[in-house]
Amino acid sequence: MELSEKLHGIACRGEDQVDHIKNEEATKTALVLPFISSLGYDPFDTREVVPEFTADVGTKKGEKVDYAIRTDGSLSILVECKPLGTNLSSVQYSQLYRYFACTDAKFAILTNGFEYRFYSDLDSENKLDNRPFFTFDLSDFNEQDIEELKKFTKPNFDVNAILGTANRLKYTNLAKQAIDEIFQDTPEEYVKYIVSKVYDGRQTRQVIDDFTPIIKEAGRLYIKEQVAQRLRGALASNDVEANQAASTPDNTSQDSQPDDDGIITTQEEIDAYNIVRSLLAEQVDVSRIAMRDAKSYCAVLLDDNNRKPICRFHFNAKSVKRVGFFNDKKENRIDISSVSDLFQHRDQLKSTVNEYLE
Repeated sequence: MELSEKLHGIACRGEDQVDHIKNEEATKTALVLPFISSLGYDPFDTREVVPEFTADVGTKKGEKVDYAIRTDGSLSILVECKPLGTNLSSVQYSQLYRYFACTDAKFAILTNGFEYRFYSDLDSENKLDNRPFFTFDLSDFNEQDIEELKKFTKPNFDVNAILGTANRLKYTNLAKQAIDEIFQDTPEEYVKYIVSKVYDGRQTRQVIDDFTPIIKEAGRLYIKEQVAQRLRGALASNDVEANQAASTPDNTSQDSQPDDDGIITTQEEIDAYNIVRSLLAEQVDVSRIAMRDAKSYCAVLLDDNNRKPICRFHFNAKSVKRVGFFNDKKENRIDISSVSDLFQHRDQLKSTVNEYLE
């Protein structure tokens, strides 16, 4: 099973159990240990994953960090856990900070079960950085996140290789956050810079105030247009590939060829996805409706977020096709005879999306 599929499974189980994960121990059992296992480490082998790792640090005696991961016998990663739902931006992780300075571990993880923040000593040697260089969120990740996470898996773990790209990754992520803040709460310096490019008059307070909402809206429109352009390009590419496949003499199947990970996206799944997009077009921008294929099902998500499932296509069985619809994030599967039957379930799809929009 591919790493991304394992992580999707952990996320789904976590969402199903969220009402029962009430404390740190439950968070460890339901989410953190499966996450560590997905990276290839055996949480039941204490030579590899050490629970309640203890060391005396200065005047602090007998302090513990939740887990210490060993790679090839050497201490490599420290893990400190907080209860599910904890805002990691506001918590103290002094134990992790002290332990990092006195062990050979080069990486530390702070997690609440869904969010995993990866730290090292990029700013000052043997001193844990104040900011993570990589953050992985089980509820919202993409292919690039998976590629970064793969560096921490047991077969691929290489300290020098990770550190070689960690600094760039850290500041790239910080820059993305800063750009996001510009669109969320546009600073006056940014407004003045744009005004200087488009307005020849004097930048009075009234001018700055008048231009601020205009510039914020222009930024949103620019991003929206870029996304729409990429979506049109992707759909056009799919159409060309489909036409080429149909015109190939030795083509024996209308289905897409399997990727290296064994996942096959069929034409029926693509058709069903496009029907769902058309049914929801008047309710939400279609660029927000994404498709993620897996070996067992094909999911349609809002904002490409696996915590916002719209429906799932279970088309792999030869005898029957099923579609899973969601109500309060609980999946209810029904049989269909063809993808055109989806038109009969427009109200259900709109109701699900409306839950997320509210």
